[in-house]
Amino acid sequence: MHAPNPAHPAPLLGRDRPAVTLREVAERAGVSMITVSRAINTPQQVSERTRERVQEAVSALGYVPNLVAGGLRSARSHVVTALVPTLTGPLFGEMVQALTEALELRGFQVMLGQVGYAHSREDELLRAIVGRRPDGIVLTGVMHSPEGRRLLTASGIPIVETWDFTDTPIDMLVGLRHEALGAAVCKHLFAKGRRRLALLSGGDERAARRARGFEAAALRLGLRPPAVRLGKSPTTHADGREGLVALLADTPDIDAVFCSSDMLALGVLTEARVRGIAVPDQLAVMGFGDIDFAQTVSPSLSTVRIDGTRMGQTAAQLIADRAEGQPVAEPVVDIGFSIIERDSA
Repeated sequence: MHAPNPAHPAPLLGRDRPAVTLREVAERAGVSMITVSRAINTPQQVSERTRERVQEAVSALGYVPNLVAGGLRSARSHVVTALVPTLTGPLFGEMVQALTEALELRGFQVMLGQVGYAHSREDELLRAIVGRRPDGIVLTGVMHSPEGRRLLTASGIPIVETWDFTDTPIDMLVGLRHEALGAAVCKHLFAKGRRRLALLSGGDERAARRARGFEAAALRLGLRPPAVRLGKSPTTHADGREGLVALLADTPDIDAVFCSSDMLALGVLTEARVRGIAVPDQLAVMGFGDIDFAQTVSPSLSTVRIDGTRMGQTAAQLIADRAEGQPVAEPVVDIGFSIIERDSA
């Protein structure tokens, strides 16, 4: 197990920071609260100039109107929203299941949203979610647009970011350091005698961080720069097959490939078998995710495991404690990662 690194994040927000109010928007815009309400709800009743001033204040403060009836404003919703990039692959399923089960035990229900890998999609969903004031929001990753970060910071809602790491979380965080993960995989392959490394990666930010860590470690070890093939996210079995073809066309002497997902790695194993390339004798293959088939495929897949169950349970505890007004002793948790050594590497 990779040892977690301690973090000292910025002061917390969440329930410790009240939501931006209509009064604050009115003061910034220099108008009355009723004018702000009209500009938002019945814009035809105010002048264009007033609408622009109110909109500027709304954008600057990250204000989102509360879509729940005013009389219910102080009541808890008992709903937590979780946003993941994709529902089609198994990578995030373990975390979501653990999150759902742990929150149910605390009296909360989970609403799940798919945001893809584009900030615009996340921002669109965040506006709808924040307006309905759930008791918590669980996000995948720490890379958000400036608008998205403003919305979350201003909402006053407990936030947990997952699957990544930063020293400046929006509120709370349960994740891992992807640069360190990439470096650890490179060192593992080096220790196995591999010297001509390659990287097959999706295009999302977390995969990019792993790639940077992998490449930097290779240079520190005195190796030539790894051959790199970048694609889209989410990745597929076909991407793995096509990726190995491209890597071999450019750099035919590679002896190890680190893939940003187990699905990519499965494609690499398939293409290697078709081409008569012996794994691991001629080519070592490493994946990421340790999904179900990794242990039973032949050869069994060496990979990196993230403890999704622990991640989901920890995120649930943080959200539930904050929503119930309890103190959160450890708001930032680095769950680390494990390199699972099997036959392919």
